[in-house]
Amino acid sequence: MRELLSSLGPVTAVIGAQWGDEGKGKAVDILAEHFDVIARACGGANAGHTIVVNGKKHVFRLLPSGSLHPHVQVYLGSGMVIHLPTLLEEIDLLRAAGVEILDRLHITRNAHIVFEFHKEIDIAMESMRGAYAIGTTKRGIGPAYADKASRNGLRMEALAGTAADVRKYLESRAPSIKQMYGVTVNIDSECEAFEKAQKILVPLLTGIEQLHLWIAKKQKILIEGAQATLLDIDHGSYPHVTSSQTTAAGALQGLGLPPKILKSCIGVAKAYCTRVGGGPFPTEADEAASVRLRERGGEYGSVTKRPRRCGWLHIPDLLFSAQINGFDCWNITKIDVLDTEEVIPVGVEMEEGGKVTWKNMPGWKTSTVGITAFEKLPKEAQDYILFIEKKTGLPVKLIGTGQQRGEMIVKS
Repeated sequence: MRELLSSLGPVTAVIGAQWGDEGKGKAVDILAEHFDVIARACGGANAGHTIVVNGKKHVFRLLPSGSLHPHVQVYLGSGMVIHLPTLLEEIDLLRAAGVEILDRLHITRNAHIVFEFHKEIDIAMESMRGAYAIGTTKRGIGPAYADKASRNGLRMEALAGTAADVRKYLESRAPSIKQMYGVTVNIDSECEAFEKAQKILVPLLTGIEQLHLWIAKKQKILIEGAQATLLDIDHGSYPHVTSSQTTAAGALQGLGLPPKILKSCIGVAKAYCTRVGGGPFPTEADEAASVRLRERGGEYGSVTKRPRRCGWLHIPDLLFSAQINGFDCWNITKIDVLDTEEVIPVGVEMEEGGKVTWKNMPGWKTSTVGITAFEKLPKEAQDYILFIEKKTGLPVKLIGTGQQRGEMIVKS
């Protein structure tokens, strides 16, 4: 770990390289112990990062997964859309687990608020799309970002105002929302949730000046990406993408940090691949293999509980993500999920017309769970990792071998 940490700069980003759910949270949790600040830049409660510590599962949706470390300052950036009741629930869940965060939580005034009516619009829009439904999490993320882009949204800074102002805003929006989507805005309920959040969150409001103050004090900042590169609104598999920018550049924009400040970027990819919702998946497995991977890997949404589509690693996707993000190294997660596979297919090239060229790698047919040294992996598992390094031209520095916090190989 010392060698890895010494290679990281004062600002490091952890970014998903596939369609999300790669296990970024675990890497962030492990690294956060060695940082002063953990920052979430984009997305909303459609993200779900799961950490297992001493057998206890912690699921994060808005708060960064590094929040479990009591010395770490936590920052929610301007690129986020925040559902207030969910944020309050997460704060309460952490407190119940013995982790206080209010005295170290900082929320930018410029992040946008997700209201309940955004969720209802999300559901209505998916229904309207019919056969062209995207497969959203129905958490109101897209409609909240749409309001942001059309300059109709309400930002977290509104918490410092009055509930009467919010009521007036909602009353002005309600008729058009009803007309366009058939959604009735429950103004009283929305205002009640807003006032509850006001009582707790107003003292936590800040701006990018807080991040830059930490930087001036030589504090080390870890950026936690949400969703992943192939879901980026600009560069992902549109239209089956999320509504925010999920790349390293998008994270910097969402936090208000200059590009030159990012010195290290870790790409996170599963040893296989999954995605949820519709959209292309060139290395999707057949039904039998998909079920095996799903059950062994627990491939159900940590937020939605939806079963994930499962398949095999696709090298062109990793190359694309490395190119767009400027990765310095890989964190390959959940290699233990492949422990029972006789043969492990890998998509190595994409031919014209979308046909995948495959390479079949031999499986290792033995448990890798809990292994913490690369040389103790079965030779076939070592070869699998080395194959990824060769094909992508980037070193694999972290290898996940199980759910627990300590089940990680730090490779030299």
